[in-house]
Amino acid sequence: MRLLFILGSLCLLGSCKSEPKNTAPQKEESTSIMAGADTLIYPEEKHFKSIRQITFGGDNAEAYWSWDDKQLVFQSNNEAWGLNCDQMFLMNVDESFNDSIMPPMISTGLGRTTCAYFLPDNKHFVYGSTHLSDKECPEVPLRKNGNYVWPVYDTFDIFVSDLEGNITAQLTDEPGYDAEATVSPKGDKIVFTSDRSGDLELYTMNLDGSDVKQITDELGYDGGAFFSPDGTQLIFRASRPKTPEAIKKYKDLLAEGLVEPTEMELFICDADGSNLRQLTFLGNANWSPFFHPSGKKILFSSNFEAEKGFPFNLYLIDIDGKNLERVTHGKTFDAFPVFSNDGKYLAFSSNRNNGGTRDTNLFIAEWQE
Repeated sequence: MRLLFILGSLCLLGSCKSEPKNTAPQKEESTSIMAGADTLIYPEEKHFKSIRQITFGGDNAEAYWSWDDKQLVFQSNNEAWGLNCDQMFLMNVDESFNDSIMPPMISTGLGRTTCAYFLPDNKHFVYGSTHLSDKECPEVPLRKNGNYVWPVYDTFDIFVSDLEGNITAQLTDEPGYDAEATVSPKGDKIVFTSDRSGDLELYTMNLDGSDVKQITDELGYDGGAFFSPDGTQLIFRASRPKTPEAIKKYKDLLAEGLVEPTEMELFICDADGSNLRQLTFLGNANWSPFFHPSGKKILFSSNFEAEKGFPFNLYLIDIDGKNLERVTHGKTFDAFPVFSNDGKYLAFSSNRNNGGTRDTNLFIAEWQE
C-alpha cells in the first residue's frame, strides 16, 4: 500500500461522494520515451542522464513496469478524472497525461485500490481492492491522538484483472487485510502483506493463489516487499515496536485498523523468510525499497536527514548496509523508485515541477552508474 505522508507531499482525500468516471479521453502521444526536459534534474543528481515527466496533476504513484518494459500500471486519485480515491490506470511508456487527458482505467472504478503489478504474460495484473465490501471509497483517518496514521482496511483483497479491467480471479478471501502484492522476476511467486495471523506479516503464494506461506513473524508492520532480480531475496519496510509502551500503542492502533508509519527501517531476507536481517538503522521513515538491477544494492526513499518530517529523497545502500549514497536532492518528496526490467530506466514519484501544489507526479529517468 502507498505510504502517504501529509507534510507537503501527498494529499489524502476523504470518503467518496460519487463514482469515478470510466470514459478515457484521447491519449497524448510522445515521440520518444525520453523526449523530456533535463531541467527537471537537480545538479547533484548524477545518476539521472535524462528525465521525463509523464503525469501532470493529482496524486500518482507506484508505477510498475510491464515485463517487456513497454507499459506502466499506476494508481491515481486525480480529482480532475472524477476520482475521490485511488484507482488503477494503464499507459504506454512513451505517453503522458494531464488533468484533461485521462489514461484507460483498468480497475473497477469502485472502492479503493492499491499496488497493481504486472503478471508475466503482460496481459494481466494483480492489485488490491476494497470493492467487494463497498462501492464507495472508504474513509481516510488522518490522525489519531495528534499523530499521523495510515489506515489498514480489512476489506482489501487481492485480485487478478486483464488490461481491460475485467477481474479474472480472486486470490485472497481471508478475513482482514490482504494487499501490497508484487511478483517475483522469476515469474513464479507473489509476495503480499496480510494481518490474518493477528499481525501485519509477509506471505508468499503462487500466481494462482495456492501454496500460501508465512514469511515473517516478528511483531510490527511488515510491508512494501519486493523480490530481488533473481527472485531469491525480499526487501521490505517494517516497524519494530520494542518498549512496552510502543508495543501497546502498536497493538491498540492495529485493533482499530491503523498504523503509524513514521518510524520504519528496511529489512532483507531470503525468499522463504530465512536469513532475516535489518538493513538500515537511520531513524524516521525508510520505505519504498527496490532492488538495483545488480541485486547488490537497494534504492529507497527516506526522510532520515529531515528535521520536520520532509523532504523525502532517494538513497542507495549496499545489501550489507554499507555505502549509503543520496541519489535525489529535492526539497519536498521523491519516492516509489522502480527500475525497468532491462535496468536502463527508473520510474518514480515526485513533487518536483508541480507549480507549488501538492500534486505528486510520475517521472521516468534514464539511469546511469
